[in-house]
Amino acid sequence: MSDRHLQYWPKNQPRHLSIPETDLFYNVEVSARRYPAKPFLVFYDTLVSFSRFKDEVERLAGYLQQACGVSTGDRVLLYTQNSPQYVIGYYAILRANAVVVPVNPMNLTLELRHYVADSGARVAILTQDLFERIRPLVAGAPGVAEATGAAGLTGGSADGRAVAAGGERSDDAVVLSHVVVGAYSDYLETATDLKVPEWVAAPRQPIAASNVSLWSAALQSDCRPGPQTVGPDDLSVMPYTSGTTGQPKGCMHTHRTVMYQTLATGQWVDAKSDSVALAVLPLFHVTGMQSSMNIPLFHGNTVILLPRWDRRVAAQCIERYKVTSWTCIPTMVVDFLADLRIGRFDLSSIARISGGGAAMPAAVAQKLLDMGLTYVEGYGLSETIAATHVNPPARARKQCLGIPIMDVDSRVVDPETLVELPPNEIGEIVTHGPQLFKGYWRNPQADRDCFVQIDGKRFFRTGDLARCDEDGYFYMVDRLKRMINASGFKVWPAEVESLMYQHPAVQEACVIAAGDAHRGETVKAIVVLREDFRDRVGERELLDWCREHMAAYKAPRIIAFVEALPKSGTGKIMWRALQEQERATSFPSTAPAKPPAVA
Repeated sequence: MSDRHLQYWPKNQPRHLSIPETDLFYNVEVSARRYPAKPFLVFYDTLVSFSRFKDEVERLAGYLQQACGVSTGDRVLLYTQNSPQYVIGYYAILRANAVVVPVNPMNLTLELRHYVADSGARVAILTQDLFERIRPLVAGAPGVAEATGAAGLTGGSADGRAVAAGGERSDDAVVLSHVVVGAYSDYLETATDLKVPEWVAAPRQPIAASNVSLWSAALQSDCRPGPQTVGPDDLSVMPYTSGTTGQPKGCMHTHRTVMYQTLATGQWVDAKSDSVALAVLPLFHVTGMQSSMNIPLFHGNTVILLPRWDRRVAAQCIERYKVTSWTCIPTMVVDFLADLRIGRFDLSSIARISGGGAAMPAAVAQKLLDMGLTYVEGYGLSETIAATHVNPPARARKQCLGIPIMDVDSRVVDPETLVELPPNEIGEIVTHGPQLFKGYWRNPQADRDCFVQIDGKRFFRTGDLARCDEDGYFYMVDRLKRMINASGFKVWPAEVESLMYQHPAVQEACVIAAGDAHRGETVKAIVVLREDFRDRVGERELLDWCREHMAAYKAPRIIAFVEALPKSGTGKIMWRALQEQERATSFPSTAPAKPPAVA
């Protein structure tokens, strides 16, 4: 690894960190002892103090052990929107010596079945708005056999997967033995003038199903957990990858890997005990999990929770609670700035706005600068439990992943030879560091595909194409498999999207490949126009502008206008879905199949 970036290393930061030899729940104990009456969670003006948080975590952990049969090392699904239940449930699972399996609340029954089967989970924590999706997977619930393919089920195996009559293990034949169901309204204890969605305000409903406990009853049972037995090298959380090639895979993280990333990123951004964080990124995703939950807890911060993105409520909360830290993604910022009334709110308390997931368009970053805010970008993966690269706060660069943080060795290599490339040449990012996961859950082939040995170190192949400049800053180019090949010219969609954001009419853009009889593939842009331009800008005008501002081979040849782009549960634009739809319509059926995209 080159040390070019060290000249830009923050002067107040060490280059190496010692990892605490503690489990993650210990952070709950420390902050509750230090700040017992201080609000940790704020949910639509209802405050949950650190001491109350610790008490409810322990009550739920005891219930998981005594009433649900959760044992050391068991995987437990956590399936809710951002809420007190999510944060309490996360740490209760850890306190029960078990492993958190965070699940996207957008997932439906068939998708949930994979998580249950693959992880071997037998218990889940969820909220009532999602219960009907998981009901078919709960033992004793009507329709469970049909939904899980459990006909002929005779018993279970020690790892939580059911065993069919013939003795073969079946991933489909799987059920949950117990679920705990909460209502968001359980934590709406204070009158508020904030707009609360109806599904959040919905009162607690009784659920007539066996093997189901209400959250409120679980806490009222006053169970207390047994001794804490896990250590830093035991599994703690298992986020699943997005499943861009085949089914989603579980990333095995220990208390040590999560603790290191928590410590390193908090140190890098110089987190303070009196910071106030706005939690709008989904907590099931590693960026939200770390920046909006684990890091604030470690430092004794207050967290303002929003279950879903709402730009107006976000602005009200920033003003009301003097939010100092906001981690977000570009699509949120684009929507936030599109609010014509944003100027009415006092946003001056924000000291740090940061994020990743996609490059922040330069034009949008400039709008933030005009408001006195510098968007600090970073880079990380589920496999690294969030950031491995972050821009130095005092030397942040636009549309840049930043530099490797403490103890991280990242390189840009030739994807075929794995030889490190000179500055500014495009290759694949490989990374090594203490926050790197231990491997994919029960998937040794995936491990063999993604891990490589370089200079005696175990590196992870990210599948991301980037360049590293002469100063050691990393810049994302695109995904390894997203490239458009137009008459032999390589076109990187992310670059074209970034350029298109400079047009004042473009609110959002997604660039994909379209079939072309002459070029093989050509460039197509799917665009959402800003509201005040929708009757004033057409395809021809935008096409002409693109040709004026980018090389002919990369300029879009086709533009389609839509009201909205499809987004994932983390707010990322779902370019793969758009690409697959296009491939089904504009590519000749006789053309050879293109390899599946890698996200």
